[in-house]
Amino acid sequence: MANITKKVSWSSRADESGATGEGTPLLNGSGDPLFDRQLSGGSVFQVGRLSTVDLEEEISAEEDSLRGRLKEIPHNEKLLSLKFESLDYDNIENQLFLEEERRMSYMGFRCLEISRWVVCGLIGFLTGLIACFIDIVVEELAGIKYRVVKENIEKFTEVGGLSLSLILWVVLNCTFVMVGAIIVACFEPIAAGSGIPQIKCYLNGVKIPRVVRLKTLVVKVGGVICSVVGGLAVGKEGPMIHSGAVVAAGVSQGRSTSLKKDFKMFEYFRRDTEKRDFVSAGAAAGVSAAFGAPVGGVLFSLEEGASFWNQMLTWRIFFASMISTFTLNFFLSIYNNNPGDLSNPGLINFGRFESDSVAYNFYEIPLFIIMGAIGGLLGALFNKLNYWLTIFRIRYVHRPCLQVIEAMLVAAVTTTVSFAMIYFSDDCQPLGPDHTEDYPLQLFCADGEYNSMATAFFNTPERSVRSLFHNQPGTYNPLTLSLFTVTYFFLACWTYGLTVSAGVFIPSLLIGAAWGRLFGILLASITATGSIWADPGKYALIGAAAQLGGIVRMTLSLTVIIMEATGNVTYGLPIMLVLMTAKIVGDYFVEGLYDVHIKLQSVPFLHWDAPATSHWLTAREVMSAPVTSFSRIEKVGTIVDVLSNTSTNHNGFPVVIQDADGDEPSKLCGLILRSQLIVLLKHKVFVELARSRLTLRKLQLKDFRDAYPRFPPIQSIHVSQDERECMMDLTEFMNATPYTVPQDTSLPRVFKLFRALGLRHLVVVDNANRVVGLVTRKDLARYHLGKHGLEELQLAQT
Repeated sequence: MANITKKVSWSSRADESGATGEGTPLLNGSGDPLFDRQLSGGSVFQVGRLSTVDLEEEISAEEDSLRGRLKEIPHNEKLLSLKFESLDYDNIENQLFLEEERRMSYMGFRCLEISRWVVCGLIGFLTGLIACFIDIVVEELAGIKYRVVKENIEKFTEVGGLSLSLILWVVLNCTFVMVGAIIVACFEPIAAGSGIPQIKCYLNGVKIPRVVRLKTLVVKVGGVICSVVGGLAVGKEGPMIHSGAVVAAGVSQGRSTSLKKDFKMFEYFRRDTEKRDFVSAGAAAGVSAAFGAPVGGVLFSLEEGASFWNQMLTWRIFFASMISTFTLNFFLSIYNNNPGDLSNPGLINFGRFESDSVAYNFYEIPLFIIMGAIGGLLGALFNKLNYWLTIFRIRYVHRPCLQVIEAMLVAAVTTTVSFAMIYFSDDCQPLGPDHTEDYPLQLFCADGEYNSMATAFFNTPERSVRSLFHNQPGTYNPLTLSLFTVTYFFLACWTYGLTVSAGVFIPSLLIGAAWGRLFGILLASITATGSIWADPGKYALIGAAAQLGGIVRMTLSLTVIIMEATGNVTYGLPIMLVLMTAKIVGDYFVEGLYDVHIKLQSVPFLHWDAPATSHWLTAREVMSAPVTSFSRIEKVGTIVDVLSNTSTNHNGFPVVIQDADGDEPSKLCGLILRSQLIVLLKHKVFVELARSRLTLRKLQLKDFRDAYPRFPPIQSIHVSQDERECMMDLTEFMNATPYTVPQDTSLPRVFKLFRALGLRHLVVVDNANRVVGLVTRKDLARYHLGKHGLEELQLAQT
């Protein structure tokens, strides 16, 4: 244990396990001394306990004065929040569940499987409809805005007073962004951002409050429309992934808890295990609708989202993705007055690359790898800058009014910078009869010419990417591309993390396409015969892949997404090499953007493997102990008191058989959850009432499913004084076969079992099967590799 550089004892733990007690040591330092103070016994190593920090603890007058001046909410990246609970991805195999499964015939299981396919089809259909709605509304509103501003600019270019055009453009953009920021900040803050980090956490087993609610979906859709139309450096692909996940979570339950409407459908799927699989399908359907990439959607859900997988799930998710793409293309073809034309590649249309025009040579591959390294470096810079900016926002920009003001400020600055870049640019290009520019601005160019800088700035980001991919050589000069790359890089970095619904895919692709096209132009200028570098569009494609890979660190799924979105498989190998290089280079400096934001939110996220240097730790040292447990037949008053204890707020309780010697740990016979106990108390499943036949019917699994997922709080359950003296038999409702590990099991082995099975609680027992502790998600997530070896995060009461 030589790599433990500092040991601190903390107290006052509240976790989701049934354990109580003081905390374990802090490995390798305690971070900022302002927030990290020893609460008891500074240098004692205490085994089997947890480190916690209460952010509401009493502070000194000096610190209070300092915080008053700064109006700061303290944030420490070495904290792990206790406010996040886990999802129950392990089926509760109690007697009720086993009896239902045994009664079900083979045909019943086949009907369930058919129902899963039907649900996936509905998920794909509804996700495609939402994508179609977003696309049509964005195109219509953006078209109106750009036409009004274009006519105004053309008018005042002739008579003078372009400042009025700037003011008009700023007012329009700020209005849209203000609406989008208000509905997010004031009505549903979880709808901010792309939603991909939250969905990753959900699929990992973390319960993120309100992340898959109907209200979140409505705000997400409205917010992303306002953000894109408002001219921010954002995309709509991330919100589409989140929207698909919300659709999946709602459709799969056959009811809406928000609308209090139950359709009495798909009741069997009302549990976290089934819901998780459908949310994976919804995320994939969102990717498919955004990029027209069904296979890419499946791979995205596998690589970036889902923590648990099986073969049949792959086919169902692919089916949902195909339905999503087909639905989007079908309704867009009707909207475009071309019914039956399903060739549209998706919500984000990159256009098709012709194989002959983008052919590459083998000796260009080293150049592509160099571009991948550049993308990794720029991506690491982007993530680091956004990391510092996000910490600033957490500390200072935490009120809704400030968040709305910041979003409007970014919109105003983005518009002003765009206008200034267009105004001072002298890059004029001829406007041919077959031009592809949607809103060409002449400004100070000669008749028959347009401002090339306006093609990049005076457009939606998706159209700008398409122009960089497909416009003819000579469309942009190097200075235009250089200025655009630098400007848009910092604008996109500033924008990501605002309290608006927005994605980072398209801004990343746009930045990469700009410097990639610049790279191709420079190559052509320094070679004797520039014909081999004739098409800068292919370098724009490689640059876009490198930049996006450097920011989000995706490899396989992003390769397939780009191939499907561009309709060309020629670049499969170069794109894969570029993405791998970008990931390797970027990971050397900082994590991917989504992982950075997950860490900033102090979420107990479990990665694929335990820390490499954690083999010396055992279950005894990481578990929560001592454990709050119940007897097989327990007094109702005892159960109510334990559930009402706000200082612990446990969610899982071992059920034990008491030994004759009360000093010895009790033998394990099962595990029961808080949610189950609340349902039992609500229906008054007491032994005395059952004997007197006052209960009209036997409790069934349907009663638990009807209460899922919003189980009532214990405070809403009324238990009289006489009922407190009754007894409750937990035998029929507890999981009689919970997963257990011996107390000497190594941490990597515990981690692998916990994560692979999607557990919420793992009971630690001794050689006599006596309960000695519980392992929960936070017990495992708090260990990670830092700069100086194995470190332990503090658990914060936030």
